[in-house]
Amino acid sequence: MKRDIITIDRGKCTGCGICVGGCHEGALQLIDGKAVLVSELMCDGLGACVGDCPEGAITIEHREAEAYDESVTIDKMVSNGKNTVIAHLKHLKDYNEKEYLRQGVEWLLANRSNLNFNLDEVMQEVHNHSKKDACGCGHQESVHTQHQHHGEGCPGSAARSFGNKTVMEHGPQMVSGKSELAHWPVQLHLINPQSGHFRGSNLLLAADCVAFSLGNFHGDFLKGKTLAIACPKLDTNKESYIEKITSLIDDAQVDTITVMRMEVPCCGGLLQLAKVAMENAKRKVPIKMITVGIQGDILESTWV
Repeated sequence: MKRDIITIDRGKCTGCGICVGGCHEGALQLIDGKAVLVSELMCDGLGACVGDCPEGAITIEHREAEAYDESVTIDKMVSNGKNTVIAHLKHLKDYNEKEYLRQGVEWLLANRSNLNFNLDEVMQEVHNHSKKDACGCGHQESVHTQHQHHGEGCPGSAARSFGNKTVMEHGPQMVSGKSELAHWPVQLHLINPQSGHFRGSNLLLAADCVAFSLGNFHGDFLKGKTLAIACPKLDTNKESYIEKITSLIDDAQVDTITVMRMEVPCCGGLLQLAKVAMENAKRKVPIKMITVGIQGDILESTWV
């Protein structure tokens, strides 16, 4: 698949750190006086950081990219030094990418003799790490939330898995129903098909309006699935959608895709996107289509 990935010219980078606040995913960090992409996995390629760089040191490269490989990534990062490796492993830990973290650690252990830093020190720091706010002030926070201050960018696009959720025992109960959402983000332009929560999952590809039409959307349709939402009529850059769905099939190896569309004709484009992606993919997975009426009834449910 083709991906938009930022590149940093270290010669131009002055280490001002402005771009770090512009990266909603937290994939950029300031290390040893230079901006570093600590996690290509988390880079959505939208380029908010590009406009923030006063030196023009950041550009976006649109290129064919193989499925994310943690061993290749950590191999490249080792040359940038101990602090970059630590930042990368902490980043994976923060966003609950347990499998990639395991792969990274295994690579480091296998190549311990070739490292120019003390691996035990790296592992100890990562082991003791609790997620902190991006400015490094030391206030611990949940992996599910981030606060922003001192010019930090909005964390709304930051990828995260919720894991096993528990009902809050303290504080006001604002809702009566249980959310079955297991990850964030969910908008198809913003999701990263390489994120661990998509691997081997059952994907629900839903039109934006579906959840507003169905009062039982979470309990009856979202439970146990990963989610991506899109509007086939109003959204732009449909080619990107096809590429991402194709990657979810081939790279994340989703087991099934359930397409939920509204009964209005323009919503049929969502199923078409899934079909084109399936034609482009190397794997084949079952696709189920559910058509939702504008009054909240299920008009059709069939495997296509």
